[in-house]
Amino acid sequence: MEKKELFERVISYFQKEMPIAETELKYINPYQLLVATILSAQCTDKRVNLITPELFRRFPTPEKLAVVESAEVFDYIRSCSYPNNKAKHLVGMARMLVNDFGGLVPDDIDELQKLPGVGRKTANVIASVVYNKPTMAVDTHVFRVAARIGLSVNSKTPLETERQLVEFFPEELLPLAHHWLILHGRYICVARSPKCEMCGLTTVCKFYCAKNRSI
Repeated sequence: MEKKELFERVISYFQKEMPIAETELKYINPYQLLVATILSAQCTDKRVNLITPELFRRFPTPEKLAVVESAEVFDYIRSCSYPNNKAKHLVGMARMLVNDFGGLVPDDIDELQKLPGVGRKTANVIASVVYNKPTMAVDTHVFRVAARIGLSVNSKTPLETERQLVEFFPEELLPLAHHWLILHGRYICVARSPKCEMCGLTTVCKFYCAKNRSI
């Protein structure tokens, strides 16, 4: 199957099965999503959503977060992964937002990556979810699902996967496709024991076809 046809089949499937797909992180403004996304690195969205309500009550704006020490933030996020580093990143991020961006979350990928704790994946999430820009954030779920289905080929890094997905998904669908792949990887195409019996993409999936040929 040609790659263009594969993408068309995948798009058709998700448009039917998952017409609405969005982040599972809870937030009400760009600042809150930025904080939550930084916290979500190597941590589940479920855990982050347990942490952020109290965190946002105490630090409702970047200005409030920018004037405290990381030790105080640590007390609110201690149950997530790498709380020491993330506390430092959050305070540093808030200070830069206030000092360099007027307290506003930028919409540019390069500008976002200047913020402490913000790598390319997080920057793409903000640009896509908040500003509806045609970017593709590649986390572990997207990286795995794209490779298994065959949407990415011989990709060794998230950036290589990102470039292949951006090339073949229509630009206007990229923000939605990002969530399709994440949610599919989170609930169906899971890492250790993918639930192929629940998946409607088995007829085009490279991983499934290869697995069944070897049986």
